[in-house]
Amino acid sequence: MSMESLALIEKWPVPTAAAAVVRADGTLLGAHGPTAQPFALASVTKPLAAYAVLVAYEEGAVELDEAAGPEGAAVRHLLAHTSGLAFDEHRVTAPPGQRRLYSNAGFEQLGDHLAKATEIPFGEYLRQAVLEPLGMTSTTLDGSPAKDGVSTVDDLVRFAAEVQAPRLLDPRTVAEAMTVQYPGTKGVLPGYGHQNPNDWGLGFEIRDSKSPHWTGGSSSPRTFGHFGQSGTFLWIDPDAGVACVALTDRAFGTWATEVWPAFTDAVLAELGR
Repeated sequence: MSMESLALIEKWPVPTAAAAVVRADGTLLGAHGPTAQPFALASVTKPLAAYAVLVAYEEGAVELDEAAGPEGAAVRHLLAHTSGLAFDEHRVTAPPGQRRLYSNAGFEQLGDHLAKATEIPFGEYLRQAVLEPLGMTSTTLDGSPAKDGVSTVDDLVRFAAEVQAPRLLDPRTVAEAMTVQYPGTKGVLPGYGHQNPNDWGLGFEIRDSKSPHWTGGSSSPRTFGHFGQSGTFLWIDPDAGVACVALTDRAFGTWATEVWPAFTDAVLAELGR
């Protein structure tokens, strides 16, 4: 099946783009572009990394509320960007739990913490815990769990179906991941400025009433996911019962803030019909 709305990616000012929409049961509703081509994910790596941490939590290797990262912080703080760590530096700029400080450094410390707890390098743990079981054979993580993933639309569709109907995790764990952690916390959403509140789950950003936002005006407040500075995004809209992946090879910028919301609205409108 094809979806007309996905063809909008051909008008995006990018060298290459691919996109797909998938239901919870894994049914591919539409795909467009080179869906088997690997793209740098940038921060769309984070939901994959978070999922691996949640597998480790269910296996008993880590606890969400055990100490990790800066003094006073826990695994949960690192997943929810409330550890107080700076964006790209391993220095503390606020007490844990007080502000939503989006932090690559936090996810790097999370990866180190998991590697120590499991005695398995983080990239290898991700492969064994998430990528292999889901058949994500074209996805790799060599480097930072915050931003160095490489994947394809075909692989991320498998992940998006999993998050909607979990097999690797207890559905209650995934429900927790898409529930606001430290409600009422304000902070900056990179590329979109100050948000009050700046709601986040465990490794997934939650749309709620944020404005401006990278999803659509018709996206439900429960929509959650992530976008990346490499011009990539993955959103899951539980109310619409679908997820959408779009990968490009042009860095995030004004072009993305202009075309992404209209694209998402077109996808949701076509599904609504």
